[in-house]
Amino acid sequence: MDALAMTFSSGWASGINAYLVVLVLGIADRVGSVAEIPDVLGRWDVLAAAGFMFAMEFVADKIPYIDSTWDAISTAVRPTAGAVIGVLLAGDASSLEQAVLGVVGGGTALLSHLAKAGGRLAINSSPEPVTNVAASLTEDALVLGVVWFSLEHPQAAAAIAGVLLVVGLVLLLVLGRLARRGWRRWKKRDWKEQEPVRDVS
Repeated sequence: MDALAMTFSSGWASGINAYLVVLVLGIADRVGSVAEIPDVLGRWDVLAAAGFMFAMEFVADKIPYIDSTWDAISTAVRPTAGAVIGVLLAGDASSLEQAVLGVVGGGTALLSHLAKAGGRLAINSSPEPVTNVAASLTEDALVLGVVWFSLEHPQAAAAIAGVLLVVGLVLLLVLGRLARRGWRRWKKRDWKEQEPVRDVS
């Protein structure tokens, strides 16, 4: 159950920022020797690569439109990272358990990634950097907090990740409806402005 809970939490977090998840788990393995974390995540080359990519994402994620481009590129990366972390957390378990945890990690990462990417598209409808920076810093803080908390309290962290996932998906639906409504109003106003004025004399 703890492996499943950690997989769910890390899967949700990977959908937001996969490189930060690898960094947190790898550093925790280095400094705390947490038994549940596979040693491969604590390798120096893995930590160096994750640190470099996190630095790139840290900057790109705070610039309007660049963040959405980065999200598009990460559509394959984040769910894959969530699935791989799930399989690694299964350790030497049976292939069935590895498959289940891989699906849980990858599926959760995909859902949270879609919620993040959709939310950023909505935020970019008013392209000013303050909102993007605030959203990015909040996401990073939540990822760091949930993953670190899952090391000591995996089931509680999974519950928090579940709530955050549902909130993200609900916000995505609400923002999507608002965006569609605004688009219809804009198109209707544009059509009225272009409609020729009839001569009634």
